[in-house]
Amino acid sequence: MKKTYHLSSCDTCKRILNSWPLSEDHILQDIKKEPLTPDQLEELFEMSGSYKALINGRARLFKEKGLTAKTIDEDQAKALLLEHYTFLKRPVTILGNQLFIGNGKKEVAAVAEALAQ
Repeated sequence: MKKTYHLSSCDTCKRILNSWPLSEDHILQDIKKEPLTPDQLEELFEMSGSYKALINGRARLFKEKGLTAKTIDEDQAKALLLEHYTFLKRPVTILGNQLFIGNGKKEVAAVAEALAQ
């Protein structure tokens, strides 16, 4: 499976997706229009081993809730990810049995390299 969870209104996601050689069978899911389902989140958890690994620590809603990414536990992370799309670190890409989380240079380059193969 080739799938990327992204936010279409995010300029960083747009730039990254435009830089990757995406094939026609690559599924793009805009998490604002089509939020993560519990089953999708479980799949990401199984691949990453942690809900906290999927958390966007810079989400504005953390401040509003008086939380930080460092102080939440796995159960809180799971609940936040299901509650609102901004808590997901983006983009999240599944390529077969590989999972790539976030927009760091190394992650973006690794996805580009995997897609080019």
